[in-house]
Amino acid sequence: MSATTQARYTRHWLLGVLAMILLVLGAVLVLGGGWLARLGGSWYYVLAGVGLLVAGVQLWRGRVSGAACFALVLVGTVLWTWWESGSDYWRWVPRLGLMVALAFMLCLLLPRLRRPVSRAVSRSLAGVLALVFVAAFSLAFVPHGVTAAVGAFPEPMVAAGLAPTTEAALQPADRPADGDWTAYGRSNAATRFSPLQQITPDNVGTLQQAWVFRTGDLPDKRWGAETTPLKIGDRLYLCTARNQLIALDAADGRERWRFDPKVRNASIPYTAACRGVAYYEVPATAQDAALADVAADLAVPQVGVPLLTQVPRGACAARIIEGTLDGRLIAVDAATGKPCAGFGNNGQVDITLGMGETPPGYVSITSPPAIVQGVVVTGHQVLDGQRRDAPSGVIQAYDAVTGALRWAWDMDQPQRSGAPPRGHTYTRGTPNMWTTATGDDALGLVYLPMGNAAGDYWSGSRTEAQNRYATSLVAIDVNTGKPVWHFQAVRKDVWDYDLGSQATLVDYPTPAGKVPAILLPTKQGDMYVLDRRTGQLLTPAEERPVPGGGVEPEQRSPTQLFSLYHTLRKPDLTERDMWGMTPIDQLVCRIQFRRASYQGFYTPPTADRHSIEYPGYNGGSDWGSVAVDPRRGVIVANYNDMPNYNRLVPRATADRLGWLPREEVRADKGGAEGAGDPQVGTPYAVDVNAGWRLPFTRLLCKQPPYGGIRAVDLRSGKTLWDRPFGSARGNGPFGIRSGLPIEIGTPNNGGSVVTASGLVFIAAATDDLLRAIDLKTGKELWHAPLPAGGQANPMIYEQNGRQYVVIMAGGHHFMETPAGDYVIAYALPKT
Repeated sequence: MSATTQARYTRHWLLGVLAMILLVLGAVLVLGGGWLARLGGSWYYVLAGVGLLVAGVQLWRGRVSGAACFALVLVGTVLWTWWESGSDYWRWVPRLGLMVALAFMLCLLLPRLRRPVSRAVSRSLAGVLALVFVAAFSLAFVPHGVTAAVGAFPEPMVAAGLAPTTEAALQPADRPADGDWTAYGRSNAATRFSPLQQITPDNVGTLQQAWVFRTGDLPDKRWGAETTPLKIGDRLYLCTARNQLIALDAADGRERWRFDPKVRNASIPYTAACRGVAYYEVPATAQDAALADVAADLAVPQVGVPLLTQVPRGACAARIIEGTLDGRLIAVDAATGKPCAGFGNNGQVDITLGMGETPPGYVSITSPPAIVQGVVVTGHQVLDGQRRDAPSGVIQAYDAVTGALRWAWDMDQPQRSGAPPRGHTYTRGTPNMWTTATGDDALGLVYLPMGNAAGDYWSGSRTEAQNRYATSLVAIDVNTGKPVWHFQAVRKDVWDYDLGSQATLVDYPTPAGKVPAILLPTKQGDMYVLDRRTGQLLTPAEERPVPGGGVEPEQRSPTQLFSLYHTLRKPDLTERDMWGMTPIDQLVCRIQFRRASYQGFYTPPTADRHSIEYPGYNGGSDWGSVAVDPRRGVIVANYNDMPNYNRLVPRATADRLGWLPREEVRADKGGAEGAGDPQVGTPYAVDVNAGWRLPFTRLLCKQPPYGGIRAVDLRSGKTLWDRPFGSARGNGPFGIRSGLPIEIGTPNNGGSVVTASGLVFIAAATDDLLRAIDLKTGKELWHAPLPAGGQANPMIYEQNGRQYVVIMAGGHHFMETPAGDYVIAYALPKT
């Protein structure tokens, strides 16, 4: 090009735009990269930023050297990505996605430089980059991080279930009919296993909606029904988000009756959740006694009519019992929905009696009670993060017929067995059990997955008993209310690692024969198998050193227990695991990682900077728990794989910020649990960034997957298969639902069910789908879109020779899935 032509050169406006983009991007990478490098992180961002600055300046001047400089940055980025990420697909996305897009734009503008590149070469280079981009994008639709099934899959064996001492003691929840679902986990064993085989891997693809029912109960805040119906005989029984009890016809989903306990919105704790109800059949002798008691309470008998004939002898012989968000136990007649007059005060018991002050929302029963040998055992949720002296986590037991208090276990008052004396209360702030207990009628034990003391992130004020029983599985004798044994999963828990999963009763094979055992999944991801008679570990575990320090180093245990049988937990995080949509948000996450306190698993909370908790408080395994195929000896576990980004906030700072306990807040703003919780009565409030999200894009800082589903051999604890669970349909930057069917592995809440035909049914993920998965391979065989989030455990039943799969589509505020009030049943087409 001649000097005259050079002088007359006019920069194309798009080239100027590209140059400015590179200059801004380069400046950000230099500044942020310099900060990261000073923190001990990667030097790539500084070097790439310098290269982009040079490229931007030269392209602004129209120089070919600008394109050459950008090409060097691109090649260097590819080499650095390969060195840092290997073939891990999701690590390539933020490192190269934006760079390839800018390179494509630059190729199209090469003819606009002072020394132009021919249009043919320009278009060829752009075409190559377009093909690379399309090929890379198409790879997103292939699941990554899959552990495929290897070797022979366990074959079905004869299943041995619970063996109650006498047949007369059997309740439907102990030995349900094949077509029924009589307890939250199908039976008291809580296996979530159905023996039905009509729907198979071969025909599940033809599954279609059979009926849909709308409950009409849809809270405008904190929604999340989480309901799993029961099925006994020809009826389904369920509870709505605010505890309305409903009976449906099992054949067509039509409403048979409804009972509304009138729960107020003010009583909604963290979530308006009712996970399920319990069913109880009154033994004949107890029914006669109850009828006599009710008859004696009648006001005035009719003249000339014997007293007992005025009481319907069948009333409440079978009853539905639920707990409510405002702390009541409700018992209604399974046939009519009318309150059981002989149970407590006209069908209800107030569990807050003896607790002292209980502001609305502080004491809520969100899980179904366990009924063992005629004793109704209930825990309750105590609102997290508000006060150290929150209401007691006392476990209470009531007579299933009369509702009379049988016992109360207050761990700090072991000498008591009942209600506190007048003028006293149950010990405030003790660990509670908010999730679902497991009952063992044969042994007369109830197994309680315990949570933590009030003030999850501060341990200095806990008593010896609270330190002993918190985050433990506690076996209680239902006849005495006294602990028989306990197994502690975390010592002095300051990570909110409550035992959220319902434990499962299994027959565990040992060299000496099958042992009655209990399988315990945890939020940390570890699984343990214990002799359910004694609490003795049947699977290997070991003590390992864990990080110390934090705000109360003297309280931290130098070791914690680690399962050697199986864990869902992934390796500790590194800077390379940080993610984002572009290099910029990935850089921000890397800086946050380097600035935080992180020494690996069990890093203690800190106040001078953030600390990283991995896995976060949603697990591992949470309230959806696991499903177990007892015939094949296979555990199916869906799990979360996300960190939390936490910081303790000194009391003076929290007070200045106006962080108040729930009862003093003027307006309920919702939000994630722990996000600005005051923890009044401790030196620190806590601010939890659940999932560790960036404030602008709302993307998570850790690379995908964020959730998975896995099959585990019950005998050996070995992984049979593992794969990401949940697609990106409901997720995207800035809270925008992308609609993309990419199996990225999403956060999930809720569990699965397994069938004897070899199917796993599960919703739970944030993509609003109900899936059928092949138990042998982990591959999806069918899915159905739901009108709202499926954050609930499915159930399976049979009626009139037809098998149904039922899911509650109620959505969940924390999971950011659409709210709904749908109960939906699926079945094979009628022939």
